[in-house]
Parts: sequence; C-alpha cells; structure tokens
Amino acid sequence: MPDDGTPNTPPPPQDWRDLSEKASTELNPKKLTNIVSVKLRILLADDHEIVRRGIRALLEKHEGWEVCGEAKDGRETIEKAIQLKPDVVILDIGMPLLNGLETTRQLLKHDPDFKVIVLTISDSDQVIREALDAGARGFVLKSDAARDLISAVGELQNKRVFFTPRVNDMVLAGFLDKRQAVSTTEASKLPALTAREREITQLLAEGKSSKEVATLLNLSTKTVETHRVNLMRKLSFHSIRDLVVYAIRNHLIQIEAGPPPKAP
Repeated sequence: MPDDGTPNTPPPPQDWRDLSEKASTELNPKKLTNIVSVKLRILLADDHEIVRRGIRALLEKHEGWEVCGEAKDGRETIEKAIQLKPDVVILDIGMPLLNGLETTRQLLKHDPDFKVIVLTISDSDQVIREALDAGARGFVLKSDAARDLISAVGELQNKRVFFTPRVNDMVLAGFLDKRQAVSTTEASKLPALTAREREITQLLAEGKSSKEVATLLNLSTKTVETHRVNLMRKLSFHSIRDLVVYAIRNHLIQIEAGPPPKAP
C-alpha cells in the first residue's frame, strides 16, 4: 500500500493490454473502411490504344472502380480474364485474332460467372442477336459509350443487365424472337461452323497464312491446311475472297471505314 493509504491496484495482465490494443486497431474506422470498400475490377479489351485510353479515363473517374488490365485482341482478353478474374469485362466486337463474340462465348464457357459488356459500332439485328446468344449482359454502341458505359457497368455491378434503348425496345417487342425464325431460315442456306472453324475462318480472312494460324492456335500447319480445305468445301467457296466476304457478313471480322476523301 502506498504512503498515502490508497490501495495498490495491480496493472492489468499483459494479455488484456494486448487484446485492448488489438481491438482498438481492428475497430479503427479507417481500417474498417478499407476492408469493406472493395474496388470493382474491370478488364478492358479493344485493339485501338487510343480507345482504351479514353475508356479507362472515363471509368476511373468513377469512385470505387479500377481498370485492372487491358487487352488488344480476343486471345489476350481470354488469357488476362483467366489470370486477373475481373468483375466486368468490356470488349469490342471487332477485335483481331478472335472477335468479341467468339471471345465472349469462350469466356463464358470457361467461367459462366464472367460479366461481359459488348462494345460495337453497329446495332444491326444480327449483331444484337448474336451478342445476346453469346451471353453478353451489356450492349453499348461505341458512339454512345460516353453516355451509356458508366450506366452499363453500374447495372452489371448490381447484378442486372444493360442494353441500349433500341435493344431494349426490340426485346420488349419480341422483335428478336420474331426475327429468329427468319434468320434461322437464312442461316440454313450455309452449314453452321464449329468454334474451331470460326476461329480459323477469322484468321484466314484477316490475311494470316496457314503457318501463322498454326502458330496462334498451337496446331500443325498441315492441320490448318486440312481445316482450310474442309471449310472451302463445306461452304462451297472457291477462293479466299469468298471466305473474306463470308467473314464480314457474319461479323467474324469488321471493315473499318477510312476517313472521308478531302474535297479537291
């Protein structure tokens, strides 16, 4: 007992002090905020760097979102999606090596939980139908990206879907279903291609040689040559030009219009 007569209170056990310090640290509001606030991770895929740069700047203005990776073609998109496991994948339909529709199919085949937003320069009936069939949960026209892309990502973040007003109107009116019977009849004029055949068709139509296609797909040149011959026979084509036209009409590749000619 001290000289002043007050009782001598022993210090709390060391483990109590440790527990108190641990509790105050773990209940620190700043630390709790960091734990609760998990950023939405977005993978961005487009073959034009200037487009990726603009979309990245647009997305990262939104608090809580980050672009975790970029890809310049369909094959790189699949590799990075598997590696990075993003919450949302935004991809352009007209990418080289593997177009956006086929990339979407392969992503969802690997993991059905991937959430894909398709960017496109066209809202033709066929493109819309194929994007929906491929499993895209968002459809945004590039011309409207500045207006619609933030809304699209937000909808997917909240486990909903997002389509442009035109697509919504078509779906609500049942127009796609009505067109399905017509499109099936039209498509039946040519045999359906397998996923591998679509890949090879796109690469050949892009001007790749059989050797280059073999390297990209990890096949032998002879196997690619066999596929090419079988494709031409299956589609009753007589030249690569026919294959290119087929690829364009079926949106396996896109031809971008150049700048308008200058006035003389």
